[in-house]
Amino acid sequence: MAPYKRKTPEEILYSIYQLHRGRLKIIIGSVSGSGKTYNMLEEGKHLKQQGIDVVISAVSTMQRVETVQQLIDLERVPSIHWWKDGKEQKDLPLEALLGRNPEVLMVDGLAHRNRIGARFPTRLEDIRYLMDNGISVITTINVYELAGVGEIIFQMTGIRAEETVPLNTLEFADEVRLIDVSPETILKRIEEGVLGGETHPALSRRGNLGVLRELSLRLVAEGVNDSLEKHREDQGLIGPSGATERILVSTQYHWNGSLYVRRGQQIAKRLGGDLIVVTFVMPKRPLTKEQQTFKRSIVKLVDRVDAKFDELHLTHLRQLPSLLVRYATQNNVTRIVMGHSNKSSWQEKWQGSIANRVLRKTRNIDVFLMADRAEQEGERILPIKPNVKESEEPFHRLTSQEMEKKVERIRHGTFKVYIGAAPGVGKTYKMLQEGNLLLNRGIDVVIGLLETHGRKETREQIGDLTIIPRARIQYQSTQLEEMDTDAIISRHPEVVLVDELAHTNVPGNQSRKRYEDVVHLLENGISVITTVNVQHLESLNDAVAQLTGVRVRETVPDAILRMASEVELIDVTPQMLQERMREGKIYASEKVNQALESFFKIGNLIALRELALREIADDVDERLEAWDRDTSLRGAWSRREVIFVCVDMGPRAERLIRRGFRIAHRLKAEWYVHYVHCGVVRTHEEQKRLDVLRHLSERLGGKMEVTEAGSSKNLHHHLLNRMNEVQTTQLIIGQSRKPLWRTFFKESFVHYLLRHARHMDMLIVADFDPEVSEPIR
Repeated sequence: MAPYKRKTPEEILYSIYQLHRGRLKIIIGSVSGSGKTYNMLEEGKHLKQQGIDVVISAVSTMQRVETVQQLIDLERVPSIHWWKDGKEQKDLPLEALLGRNPEVLMVDGLAHRNRIGARFPTRLEDIRYLMDNGISVITTINVYELAGVGEIIFQMTGIRAEETVPLNTLEFADEVRLIDVSPETILKRIEEGVLGGETHPALSRRGNLGVLRELSLRLVAEGVNDSLEKHREDQGLIGPSGATERILVSTQYHWNGSLYVRRGQQIAKRLGGDLIVVTFVMPKRPLTKEQQTFKRSIVKLVDRVDAKFDELHLTHLRQLPSLLVRYATQNNVTRIVMGHSNKSSWQEKWQGSIANRVLRKTRNIDVFLMADRAEQEGERILPIKPNVKESEEPFHRLTSQEMEKKVERIRHGTFKVYIGAAPGVGKTYKMLQEGNLLLNRGIDVVIGLLETHGRKETREQIGDLTIIPRARIQYQSTQLEEMDTDAIISRHPEVVLVDELAHTNVPGNQSRKRYEDVVHLLENGISVITTVNVQHLESLNDAVAQLTGVRVRETVPDAILRMASEVELIDVTPQMLQERMREGKIYASEKVNQALESFFKIGNLIALRELALREIADDVDERLEAWDRDTSLRGAWSRREVIFVCVDMGPRAERLIRRGFRIAHRLKAEWYVHYVHCGVVRTHEEQKRLDVLRHLSERLGGKMEVTEAGSSKNLHHHLLNRMNEVQTTQLIIGQSRKPLWRTFFKESFVHYLLRHARHMDMLIVADFDPEVSEPIR
């Protein structure tokens, strides 16, 4: 609403109603036993300590010891008990709750259906009634109890909920929090009998648990994205946030139009993004019968791949680039997918090309130019993973070297990572909680490195855990402390807890980074549980800088996360995180206001939360692929992909390398980073810069090549020859920074490739400019 517009009487009445109405918070999990009730009750105890009047009713602890302990000190309003098919059911005592009139009610089972004769048929309606009477509610649900999602889950896993709630129930909630848990943890709980004897047989399969987990993460991420876009709209911000991908396919009513749509759909699927398809028509030129046929085919395909479709009107073809870029900006598009130009160099000089004009007008939007290889290779579908062949024959006797490698792998410790969207979400708290749980089960657990940051709740979680004293290292005139890796190895516990994985050690320490210490511990047979924030992942460095304006200096290679046998997300809503900040539970009181106005702004927290949810969903997706090597699950065609990243000495080289890694990782592709040196011997500064780029490429698993071209005249030809030698299928380069008038006298590298590399796909990565917030006219 505009700031000076007078509210209507209806709007005023609705605002007053909202003031009286209670709030709704939904805690969602992938499966029963994920810890939803435990976390709900833990939150209730926290609210009670703040002086909030909290009661519980119809809460199902399943007699789990840890959950039952959370009931202490919480007032219970007795529920109405009845039986259905031999199972005890609990309904909410609405009149008793209205008479008690608490500020907050905590209740399990949002999808529960009430007994015949109850005031309302469902618990969801009970909750709405209580909220209308000013009582706030915190409740729980499993992902397969959401209508729509539940049907997809049934088709994929065979699991079907007895009762469901409408999918838009999550939109009705003021807050949605996900309790993430790995399949390994659930399987362990089933084995230990923690979940009771009534577990659905399909929930004992790791693949099914992985599917449920990925759907939960992506579902909550979608809701977070909606709130992020609404927040950006309220702030007057236009264009992509950087937290999620949105792919725009520009196509035409032509025989290859469906190829572009399918390519865009495959890219969107692998990047976990949305897909929009747009075509351009000139109203004064009616569609031919052939074009009408192609239109019906494309519209049908767009509907099948669940994309948005728009047909835009043009008065003149020259308007197309401007209209396309404006549409992309207004729809928060991150990547435009279109075809290469078919014009000759002379035609491009005198008439221009759509691709060139789009590149000149885009800001903060990547442009993907799709090679048309249909004539040579048939329909072009983006491959998802290569066919995996067993490297060993079933009856092959292992050599001594092969045996040694396998034994070494068996001896390695187990690695678990707790990841969060920001400091203060509770990663360290959860790590210590698990450490004490393992200790109580007779497992030898110690704390290798702990950072409490003065948080009382975190300190209290240390319990009976032994802390290994830190090593003291002399640095300049100061004595500093680091984790004593040698002491831990000498003590040789079964499990060690290590905080802040991305930490950079003091110069003089045997390892430069803490994650290197962790790898050393794992190699010595010690299992490690550690913590890290999503903004410290190397490949997300640019996305985080774009989202928050803060360039994170301490990073860990993504491969470290892939090494982990378990990765669990600690999800906390931005509202809860800001509340913790105001209470002084994250930073000291004198830093609170500064943090809330900078990194901890609500927009940043929403965006980082979405980034974390999507990153872990992608990680789950990768693990599902690793468990099931049936390539037909991911796509009907497979072909070898080679990614080629061209870099110079400029500041955006790192951005291109990280982009190359993320694409190559999702395509299971081989990838190269290439720099061509022209002219004289490299200076010390140039060599130092190249070493930095090489180190980053190798940390992310790429191969960096440095070659000599003699003179800059041969540069373009030299690079194209190398791309063809390695059989490049996708080229990644940065946008040309030369002004338009320069291209009339000297062809830029990008324009050279646009003419001579049409046989390969090209991703032209935009330079992010935070000042650009308006669509280009």
